[in-house]
Amino acid sequence: MNEELLKQTVAGVLTLTLNRPERLNALTEQLNRDLLAALREAAEDSKVGAIVLTGSGKGFCAGRDVGTMAQRPAREATMEGRAESLRERAEISRLLHEMPKPTIAKVRGAAAGAGFSLALACDLRLAGATAKFTSSFIKVGLSGDYGAAYFLTALVGPSRAREILYFSPTLSAEDAVRFNLVNQVFSDDELDAKTQKIAEELASGPRVALGYMKRNLNAAEQGPMLSTYLDSESLHNARCTFTADHGEAIKAFSEKRRPSFTGT
Repeated sequence: MNEELLKQTVAGVLTLTLNRPERLNALTEQLNRDLLAALREAAEDSKVGAIVLTGSGKGFCAGRDVGTMAQRPAREATMEGRAESLRERAEISRLLHEMPKPTIAKVRGAAAGAGFSLALACDLRLAGATAKFTSSFIKVGLSGDYGAAYFLTALVGPSRAREILYFSPTLSAEDAVRFNLVNQVFSDDELDAKTQKIAEELASGPRVALGYMKRNLNAAEQGPMLSTYLDSESLHNARCTFTADHGEAIKAFSEKRRPSFTGT
């Protein structure tokens, strides 16, 4: 039996590939468990500097496998049990968004429903020309999961987020750029190499500083009082001045060369 999640690390970049191409990589209970475990491990793995999430075959992820929804585990017989299961699966999105390492969604083909949410949870979204984005929740009578409304509102604003969730339009890669959902679009043939290059650049950077930078961005996104944000920003930057990477950057600047970061 094929593994539902493939893992490969190259040059500090961990690529996690959803591997159910015959179902456009729709999420099963097993795939959810495997993905959550892989992200928890990656968050603590010093050899991993950046994470790329993608799908095998023609699609990124078509969301949860609707065909399996009728066969729910016994624990989901009650509303409370079902909510608990959903919250556990939502940890995947939280880790993609909050772990102190850059995360990239590499999207080729369909990113729908929960797959759409997972792409939104990543720090960057790089799309192939064939990428298609749609929320899909309204089409199956659901309000949304995996953080859909949270991430969508932060990216496109409340009015556009309502439009996308209420009407579930199918957005092309060009539409997604215009709506601020995608950072860059490449041809499908270029997507793998371009994504790997960008991810390796991040993985080879000053990892402590990148981790704190991500925390700053998330704090700013949540809209704290400015004074509260500036308190944490100052603490984070002070911590970075004690890193070996910062010392190396100062030395490299004086020596007029490119710094060699070690992530410490």
